[in-house]
Amino acid sequence: MSGAYGPGAGGGAAGDALPFAAVDLGAASGRVMLGRAGGGELHLEEVHRFPNRPVRLAGTLHWDVLALYAGVLDGLRAAGQRAGGRLAGVGVDSWAVDYGLLDASGALIGNPVHYRDTRTEGMAAKLAAVLPAAELYRATGLQHLPFNTVYQLLAARGTPALAAARRLLLIPDLVAYWLTGRAGTELTNASTTALLDPRTGTFSRRVAEAAGVDLGLFPPLRRPGDPAGELLPAVREETGLTGPVPVRAVGSHDTASAVVGVPARDADFAYIATGTWSLAGVELDAPVLTEAGRAANFTNELGVDGTVRYLRNIMGLWLLQECQRTWAAEGRAYELDALLAEAAAAPRLRSYVDAGDPEFLAPGRMPERIAPAGRPAGRPAGRTAAETVRCVLDSLALAHRRAVADARRLSGRTVRVVHVVGGGARNELLCRLTADACGLPVVAGPVEAAALGNVLVQARAAGAIDGTLSDIRSLLHRTQSLREYEPGGDESAWEEAECALRSS
Repeated sequence: MSGAYGPGAGGGAAGDALPFAAVDLGAASGRVMLGRAGGGELHLEEVHRFPNRPVRLAGTLHWDVLALYAGVLDGLRAAGQRAGGRLAGVGVDSWAVDYGLLDASGALIGNPVHYRDTRTEGMAAKLAAVLPAAELYRATGLQHLPFNTVYQLLAARGTPALAAARRLLLIPDLVAYWLTGRAGTELTNASTTALLDPRTGTFSRRVAEAAGVDLGLFPPLRRPGDPAGELLPAVREETGLTGPVPVRAVGSHDTASAVVGVPARDADFAYIATGTWSLAGVELDAPVLTEAGRAANFTNELGVDGTVRYLRNIMGLWLLQECQRTWAAEGRAYELDALLAEAAAAPRLRSYVDAGDPEFLAPGRMPERIAPAGRPAGRPAGRTAAETVRCVLDSLALAHRRAVADARRLSGRTVRVVHVVGGGARNELLCRLTADACGLPVVAGPVEAAALGNVLVQARAAGAIDGTLSDIRSLLHRTQSLREYEPGGDESAWEEAECALRSS
């Protein structure tokens, strides 16, 4: 069963709250949100959304980062028009691990390479030959992902682009640099590179030396809330904004901002930040660098206010998005709501796959790749589109169950409720299945948790609001539209499915 509560995502009139622009870049689309915060109010509206379309050129998959920057400028112009030409601040967050290289003049050297490109194949084994995986984990606390920045840089060794580079900027830092002319490396995103020690919040020279990475490429570290400059006069002219407009570091890894945006009432919660990826875990005060954590593929990423995001990356709604793209390319464009309604009526756990399997990392032919994998205990895989969708959502719920249970076991954290934030909070079937699978209440929302976290960190730094993360989350709980799902059904079926996956 489920129920809605809260006054709605808008939270009412803006009143005396200050206007902040949140630039939130996701793997599928970018958006600029106008947030107003202060005086006990929190209001958020989308002012511009634009596609993020990777481009394959000469066999390499790139981000079209210039198109993304153009979308950012259009969004800032729209935000300014809504706010009367003045903004109290701008913050930028995006996906992790990818970067742009700058030459000595500050010019970009080629479009950044996409983390799903195949160039990192074999790089983990290459690094492990000089720095064993267990030692790398003790130094950085990062789960093994084949596209971590350290592997990308290892793959780029000896290339003309890296040889010419004088600066390396992670994607949100690159956008902030173009907006302000000032370079920095924001801490929460730096912690996803597998080059940073989460205990000290500084780069690990041991790892960098083993990987042959020049740490001098990284500009100084910034923490969420730190000043990152002001919009350049040329940017203000292009966007129609009246200056000065401060730019502040936020949790620039979008998951760090999304976790700030979790409307938890106390500390006994797990979160699942859903979108292209599902990032499921708990918030801690210190990293967990145990061998058991490494074996379970858990990561320690830094969060806002000295917190640690102890979580596991799961493929997420990427599986569904790729199925939809394949069907559309074949001339079978299905309406998602209708597919989800049919999937809800399909038998539970008829077929399922390991949503963490690297087999599903690359784009293309996703239904075809899911079908042979989704046959546990001899059951047939999904045949219709709706059955394939049910397989995907059952698989995600099962992966959420495993991640939440493992996070509790490995960290010792008590978990009484699971918060689902991000795009997946809209998916009622996924939220209901996650509650059933975890055997815990699920609170779904807000959908735009990353943008809200971005705005709230800016607002606190500007003095529009104050308090701890707990205070920020109380404001979210009062102002955002949330939906609660209670667990139901027979949990033994989920236990059986989990055992089947573990033994396969």
